[in-house]
Amino acid sequence: MKRLFDIIASGCGLLFLSPLLLCVAIWIKLDSKGPVFFRQVRVGRYNKDFRIFKFRSMRIDAEKNGPKWADQNDDRCTRLGKFLRKCRLDELPQLLNILRGDMSIVGPRPERKVIADEYCKDIPEFAYRLKVRGGLTGYAQIYGKYNTSAYDKIRLDLMYIENYSLMLDIKLIILTLRIIFSKESTEGIDKQQENQRKIAELLGE
Repeated sequence: MKRLFDIIASGCGLLFLSPLLLCVAIWIKLDSKGPVFFRQVRVGRYNKDFRIFKFRSMRIDAEKNGPKWADQNDDRCTRLGKFLRKCRLDELPQLLNILRGDMSIVGPRPERKVIADEYCKDIPEFAYRLKVRGGLTGYAQIYGKYNTSAYDKIRLDLMYIENYSLMLDIKLIILTLRIIFSKESTEGIDKQQENQRKIAELLGE
């Protein structure tokens, strides 16, 4: 059921969003030098590697000094890249990964191999996330923020895996769309504290 839902949703998404995808691709070529797409190896289901597709939002030399996590206001982003990341448009090519079966619409965020290995050393429970396909969105992406600890994000992902249902997937997709069209970047400290309270409630603390 989940795989069938992923195929239908990603196929329809690629079909209806194709004009937007084409416009973004042209815009990237006009904005800066480099390829349109950014491909990176991530760890998927059963610890198998796959190449994730994203619209390029950073300079082509962004990792000349080695792998680095993207910051909230990363100066490696291009002018257009900042807009794409803010609106989550850079994530749309992952619909191809979902259609191919590398990912799912909803699930734990697939990590890079080097990061996944570090997590497994410090947090053994991370390995349980690799029993399912990584997702374009999920519990940790919706309820977790930049100041949410890695351990809490993993716990949120494990909660999703344990309580999976098709209705839960639909609920998380709706919540994701609401976040995309909200002014999340203007959240103040009160909003962040409220979000931490919700995380604590979800985790039963």
